[in-house]
Amino acid sequence: MTTTDKPALLEVQDLRVAYPDREGRLQEVVRGVSFTLGRERLGIVGESGSGKSQTGRAILGLTAPGAQVTAQRLAFQGTDLLRATPAERRALRGGRMAMVLQDPKFSLNPVMRIGAQIAETLRAHRPVSARQAQDQALQALAAVQIDDPARVARLYPHEVSGGMGQRVMIAMMLVAGPELLIADEPTSALDVTVQLEVLAILDRLVRSGNEGRGMGLVFISHDLRLVSSFCDRVLVMYAGKVVEELASADLTKAQHPYTQGLLNCLPQLGAPRHPLPTLDRQAAWLL
Repeated sequence: MTTTDKPALLEVQDLRVAYPDREGRLQEVVRGVSFTLGRERLGIVGESGSGKSQTGRAILGLTAPGAQVTAQRLAFQGTDLLRATPAERRALRGGRMAMVLQDPKFSLNPVMRIGAQIAETLRAHRPVSARQAQDQALQALAAVQIDDPARVARLYPHEVSGGMGQRVMIAMMLVAGPELLIADEPTSALDVTVQLEVLAILDRLVRSGNEGRGMGLVFISHDLRLVSSFCDRVLVMYAGKVVEELASADLTKAQHPYTQGLLNCLPQLGAPRHPLPTLDRQAAWLL
């Protein structure tokens, strides 16, 4: 699916995020990022520090204090996110827009039971009773393929594995029925089997019809091979800006030397290489 099939859920034009350094001078960490998102899977890839997570956080209004966020246009279904009031942003965030952060250990409240946290999220955005929230929390856990949701709902975050914690986070973000989900490295700490299960859950959410919700998904990752097989389109970021955008099926045909360098660094079975390849960075990429 492409963004021309249906009206865009998200419009991002010339997004910039800057933080003050020790001398108070603003340093840009996201530099002129632009893209549109429909009901599809958009991958954003790049090395650590390339601005992927900061892009996602800026869209949801989750940048750290002191950040300066500007854009020619930053809109969700026609709503100007930069002109929205803090109350309007809070109503959108977690309700119609949600973000799964990278490590559930730092996102879940350690002193609240899992079921209570999911129910609290729902009641913050939907007018439901406590009983209805509990029931829907169990349904959300079941939807992310957690066996015995009632038992898991009574547990504390430290009592579940990393893979289950990540699925709990996905359930919490989906319980209010958002239309846009930003997933920041949702599979980085998971083994291959659990990783595939999480990807299947996300894939089902993006699909339209009886089996899915028809959501828009921004999938942030450093894993080029994973993104090429899972996403519809890919943005490649370097030093805070997008250096290349292409269909995931065409990733091996990338033209930018940075993307080519990342692809060349991937392990290749049956083709041992010594010395291992490294990126030959060029000053022009920073411009």
